[in-house]
Amino acid sequence: MTVIGIDGDDTLWRNEEHFRAAEEHFVAIVGNYYDGDDIADQLLAIEMGHVEIYGFGVKGFTLSMIETANALSGGQVSAEDIGRILELGHDLLRVPIELLDGVGDALEDLASTHQLLLITKGDLQHQQRKVEASGLATHFDDVHVVAHKDPPTYKSVLDRHRLPPANFMMVGNSVNSDVLPVLELGGRAVHIPYHMTWAAEVADDDTHEAATGFTTVAHLRDVAGLLRPAGEQL
Repeated sequence: MTVIGIDGDDTLWRNEEHFRAAEEHFVAIVGNYYDGDDIADQLLAIEMGHVEIYGFGVKGFTLSMIETANALSGGQVSAEDIGRILELGHDLLRVPIELLDGVGDALEDLASTHQLLLITKGDLQHQQRKVEASGLATHFDDVHVVAHKDPPTYKSVLDRHRLPPANFMMVGNSVNSDVLPVLELGGRAVHIPYHMTWAAEVADDDTHEAATGFTTVAHLRDVAGLLRPAGEQL
C-alpha cells in the first residue's frame, strides 16, 4: 500500500448536517403550498434526476429546491419564497469549515508513511474553497475534485498517478462513493461511518453485506493502526 485517498465532506469536515438544516427550512417553506409529507422525498427525486446536468453540491441542490418548490406549488410559489430558497443556498456556500476531531493529527501521522490524495466530490469552486479554508492541503500530495465517484473516475485518478489499484486504499464515510467503486477496481477501502448520511449515498443492506475487502473504523486516527505491521506499537 503506497497511496491513500481520503474523502473530504463528513470525513475531514462537517457537511451533511448543514444540508439537512437547509432542507428542513425548505420543507417549511414549501409546506405553505403543499400539504403532503413527502416534500423531502420529492426534492431527492428531482436532485437525482438532474445529477448528470447539475452535478453534486450546493448549486445543484439549490436549483433542485427551486424546481421542487415550483412543481409542488403548482407554479404558485412566490418570488419572496424563491428568494428565501436562494438564500438557503447562499448560506450553505458561506458555512465555515468545521474540522472533525483529530483529523489534523491523523493526517500528519498518515502522511509520514504514505502519499495522500484528497479525493472529494462536488462543485469545483466550492470544494476548492473548502480545501483551502480547512488548512489541510499541505498534508496531501495532490487534490482531486471530481464530479462523480465511480470506477471510471477512480481509474482516471489512479492512471494520472501511474498507480495500480492494488497499491491504493480509499478512506471515506460513504460505502457507495468511497468503498464500492474502489473495491470494484481491485483496491482497498476503509469506511468511517458518519452519524448522518445523504439518502443517495446510503448503500442498501444487501449491497453492503455483499461487499468484501474493506474495513470499518470509528475515526480517521484509527487508519494508521491498520497499516502498521502486526505487533508494532502505536
